[in-house]
Parts: sequence; C-alpha cells; structure tokens
Amino acid sequence: MEEINKTRNAPKDVFLHLLNILTFYLSIVSFITLYIQYIGAIFPDPLNFYYTGIANAVRMFTSMMVIAVPVFIFTSWLLGKDLKKDPQRREYKLRKWLVYFTLFVSAVTIIVDLIKFVYSFLSGELTIQFVLKVVVVLLVALAVFGYYIWDLRRKDQETSKTPKKLAWVISFIVLTSVVAGFFIIGTPADQRAKRFDEQRISDLQMLQSQIVSFWIRKQSLPQELDDLQDSISGFFVPKDPQADAPYGYKVIDPLSFELCATFKTSSKDFGKSRGVKPAYLYDSFQQNWDYEPGETCFTRTIDPELYKNDNQLKEPVPAYQIR
Repeated sequence: MEEINKTRNAPKDVFLHLLNILTFYLSIVSFITLYIQYIGAIFPDPLNFYYTGIANAVRMFTSMMVIAVPVFIFTSWLLGKDLKKDPQRREYKLRKWLVYFTLFVSAVTIIVDLIKFVYSFLSGELTIQFVLKVVVVLLVALAVFGYYIWDLRRKDQETSKTPKKLAWVISFIVLTSVVAGFFIIGTPADQRAKRFDEQRISDLQMLQSQIVSFWIRKQSLPQELDDLQDSISGFFVPKDPQADAPYGYKVIDPLSFELCATFKTSSKDFGKSRGVKPAYLYDSFQQNWDYEPGETCFTRTIDPELYKNDNQLKEPVPAYQIR
C-alpha cells in the first residue's frame, strides 16, 4: 500500500477536521455560557440581574448547543471511522496542530480561571455565584484537557470503546441541560408569554410618557388614548401585541389617570421570589410596574410642580423692561 503523505491532507480530511473542531468549540462555549446563566438565575445577584438578558442568552446558547453537539459527535464518528480504517491518519499534521491548539486553549483557560479565583479570594469578593461559575469553567477545561491528553497517549486506538461511551454521556448531558432550562427559565411557551408581557409593559411606559407630555403641553389629560395620535411626529397608539386590542385607559381626576393591560404571567415569577427585582427595558425611573396574571391597572398622578411646560418655566419680565 502506498505510504500516506503525513504533511498533506485530502480535502475531505481538512473539511472534517475543521468542522469537527469548530463545532467542538461552539459546543464548549455554549455549554459553559448556558450553565453560567443557570447559576445567575438560581443565585441572582441583586446588583446585576436582568431577566431578559438571562432568558435571551439561554435561548441563544441552547440553540447553539443543540445544533453544534450532534454535528461534533457525527464528525467525530466519521473521523474515528477513518482512523480505525487507516491508523496512520493520526499522524496528519493538521490533526496534531488542532489537538495541541485545543490543549493550549484548555491550559490557558484553567490558568486564567484559577487566577480569577485567587484574585477574588484576596479581594474578599467570593460569592456562591462566582465560585460555582469558576467550578463550571474549571471542570469543563480539565475534562477537555484530560480527554485530549488521553487521546494522544492511548495505544488502543482500534479497540477502545471510550469515545462511543463519551458520545452517549455527552448526549445525555446536553439533553439534561436543555430540560434543566425548562425548570429554571421556563418552557418555550412560558418564554413567549413572558416576552408578550414585557412588550405590554414597554407599551404602557411609552403611553405614560406620551400622556404626561400631552398634559405638559395642554394642561389637561387626554380623554382617550386616540387623542395621543400624531401623524406629524409619527406616534400611533400601540395595542396589545397578542390580542390586538386597545389598552385600558381612564381619567380619574384632572391630574390622575389609569393604564390597564391583561397579562399572562406574573412579574414575581422570576427573580422576585428570590428577593431580586427584574430589570425591564425603558424602566429608567424605577416606576412600579408589578403585575399578576389577568387585568392589572397602574394608577399615576401628575405633580404639576414637577412637570411644567416651557412657558411656565420662563421667568416673568420685570415691568421696567417692558417698552
């Protein structure tokens, strides 16, 4: 049989090796990031907790892991099949470069992870969230480093069943990680309902801002939401994103009004049960936007001393300056 050139790879080998290592890195990054988000959800930090950010990250990296891991396992199987048929392929330079580069990345990750741990310990900033995140990164990096060291040194390349067992273990871990997200973050249906409620809150906050602006300009509240429509500025009154129905609005007195919407979830479902206030988009002034399933109304009262129009803010002109 003709000896294989160890310095050159067939196009198929290059394709499989590059696709394999790419999906491997995507799988590792998505796995680590997913569990970091889970830790942030289970042990929320009151100073840095954003439900929307955690939910979006979980959806993104779950999708990445669900696609990347099967492709990685499949390409690993194809490469293993070729290696079993022709063990000399193990000496391909491309394969060795990729393996040693992965070992390098794993070693650097372990070192940086330990440095961060020691630094936080010396700074007195160790928290359960930080420790668990360090442990996750460290365990994954050690597992990757250990596997590739074993793969380089093993002598039973043709008979070992370890890669097949690892494929089943990885598949189980991925499935468990995805299912865990349903319990920690919620099912896809729960997430969709939550996003609809977040949009409702955003719409109500925008309507509140427009109502206050209307009062500042005209010194009276709009009698109905359609009074806020302005074709010149381009503002159109939003409707419920799911039911396509108008939001509730009622004038209570010359300075007070009420905005209502029908919600599907509770603002206390995530984070608040652990003593953390979820952050909402556009919630710049920390208004009270707590809601429960069903119709929830928010009463607001305008302070005329706080909200004044430009004419009211102008100082009166002294009489001696009038000519």
